[in-house]
Amino acid sequence: MMAVTVYSTGAGCMRCVMTIKALVEAGIPHVEVDVRESPAALEYITGDLGYTEAPVCVVEDGTGENHWSGFRPDHIRSVAAA
Repeated sequence: MMAVTVYSTGAGCMRCVMTIKALVEAGIPHVEVDVRESPAALEYITGDLGYTEAPVCVVEDGTGENHWSGFRPDHIRSVAAA
């Protein structure tokens, strides 16, 4: 089972909004976590994953973890095709 988590900075982040919209349009279920409200989530994407910009998408498919930062329609298409 695939799980997609989008770590965002909320509605003021255009890349976050576009990413969520693209996931919805592709029919990909996801969970959005606002890193402004979760210090643990912010630490995870900055400390553990090394990202400094939102959104950060983390895809877990049971065989591993794939992640990226920014609005990446190419990655979203790949997830939708999987």
